[in-house]
Amino acid sequence: MNVGYQTESDLQKQEKFTVLADKTNNSTKYVVWHIEGGLGKNVAATALVKDVRERYKDRKLIMVVSYPEVFLNNPDIYRVYRVGMTSYFYDDYINGKDTIVFRHEPYFQSDHIMRKKHLIENWCDLLDIKYNNQTPQIYPNVVQKMVMNGWQRERPVMVIHTNGGPYNNELSYAWTRDMPYEIALKIADKYRSQYHIIQVARPSAPLIPNVEHVTQQLSNYELFSVLAVSEKRVLIDSSLQHAAAAMGLPSTVLWIGTSPTNFGYKFHKNVIAKSPTGSSKMIDSYIFDFSFDGIVHECPYNTFEEMFDINTIFKNI
Repeated sequence: MNVGYQTESDLQKQEKFTVLADKTNNSTKYVVWHIEGGLGKNVAATALVKDVRERYKDRKLIMVVSYPEVFLNNPDIYRVYRVGMTSYFYDDYINGKDTIVFRHEPYFQSDHIMRKKHLIENWCDLLDIKYNNQTPQIYPNVVQKMVMNGWQRERPVMVIHTNGGPYNNELSYAWTRDMPYEIALKIADKYRSQYHIIQVARPSAPLIPNVEHVTQQLSNYELFSVLAVSEKRVLIDSSLQHAAAAMGLPSTVLWIGTSPTNFGYKFHKNVIAKSPTGSSKMIDSYIFDFSFDGIVHECPYNTFEEMFDINTIFKNI
């Protein structure tokens, strides 16, 4: 008779029973970073993926984002979900799990509103990460890299990004961020003999004559690939200036109702619109001066010459 002794088989059975009885027995730890907003904002967030992974190195990083494509293939990310498409997420990562969740809006931080810090630095504060002037990092796969060569042309390419924001935006011109048509036309006229010019714009935007137009809806990397073959880039505060930073492509970026302090990169040549003259009432402004959407009655300029000195733009190009 065996007293006070269990066979190996008995121990294995007891161990299996314990695991089955405790369904929350899971040693895996997670950190969830939730990001909403436009494509450019999502590209900017890629700057901190590696830092989040290092800061919370004992946890697997889960991204819940508006534009999953820019986070795919990143070696520091465990899973990527699109906002609103998170089936079984609660059971998999929240219920009974050891998980840290970051769901903040950096746009509403005081230092962002007061234009004291960059979007990425505000995220650093929220994520408990040191800010080191990080820039976006994207990881195209082999097929996406092949697509990037599809925009080669006989002459050197110049990209002029005139209109940004959501593809389905019906506005032909949002004054706070879009490039004024008159400015774009002058740039094209000056450089068309030297470059094959590609204009990137929304379908509703005014088109520059006698240049190639990209107005059709593209995947994120198809859109970014227009930059990959370009020799010169004249951009606006939209997704392509973030993508250019990620791809190491210094560009000329025009700023009107938004600020490079919040959204730009010193890597680029940032041309800021002249301060408006006269009385600007800004009746509908709350904690930000102007809306991203470019509400018409908020525009404080009477002419496009009041906005930019075209020779300053030429000098920076």
